[in-house]
Amino acid sequence: MINAGKRSVLGVQVDVTDYESAVERTVDAAQRRIPFAVTALPVHGIMTGALDPEHRFRLNSFDLLVPDGQPVRWALNLIHGVGLKERVYGPSLMLAICERMASEPLPIYLFGSRAETIARLGQNLSKRFAGLEVAGEQPGRYSVLSSADKNEILDAIKRSGASLVFARLGCPRQEVWAYENREALSIPVVSVGAGFDFHAGTVRQAPPSLQKMGLEWAYRLAREPRRLWRRYAIYNPMYVGMVAAQMTGAVDFDARPATRPARDLNYG
Repeated sequence: MINAGKRSVLGVQVDVTDYESAVERTVDAAQRRIPFAVTALPVHGIMTGALDPEHRFRLNSFDLLVPDGQPVRWALNLIHGVGLKERVYGPSLMLAICERMASEPLPIYLFGSRAETIARLGQNLSKRFAGLEVAGEQPGRYSVLSSADKNEILDAIKRSGASLVFARLGCPRQEVWAYENREALSIPVVSVGAGFDFHAGTVRQAPPSLQKMGLEWAYRLAREPRRLWRRYAIYNPMYVGMVAAQMTGAVDFDARPATRPARDLNYG
């Protein structure tokens, strides 16, 4: 079990951890019913924090921020020499958490994505993990919520009796939602992104060989070029250059202040 604290990647504090520790910490918070924000970030997620001081403040307040992408793991090893042997991939972390929640047993809630995706996801998880209780599910509204709509979502989650909620609104919206609502929910909020689509069977995952080489982004780009080309064409080269600048000491990214958000964005 690896739990070696946080290290900076472009000013974003990433946990040096493994699946076992990440699951243990998350399920422990679910058992105790305490606020606990979790996210798994690839390059795109790191860059949203590196380039936005308000979002960097949000991310650096997360209880657990794991290296989802191989390039994030590589950066931890190159910059800090931590010797991390594998990433903590969000979709795999989701399954590992569900397995433990089923064995406790502790109920989960699914929030976000589309109605058809979330329905299939709930069915698939229940079939895969005997004893797993899906206490409720609610698709995302993909809009800025009114106070009434925001409270309606939170109240539904609370009434369900769930001990943990998985959130999928897309990056960075799901991290914003987790940051703004974890205290009100007082249970772990785990942002897992495309894990909903993969485990629902609506989107195919990259082959393991491409994942190991850090080329999952290329597989996803080939399948969804219109939606993803800007993300990868802009952020990937920028990430490489910024990591090189941090490695050589040319830029001290930790010297840049993070800014507490002045207001809630109320995504949902």
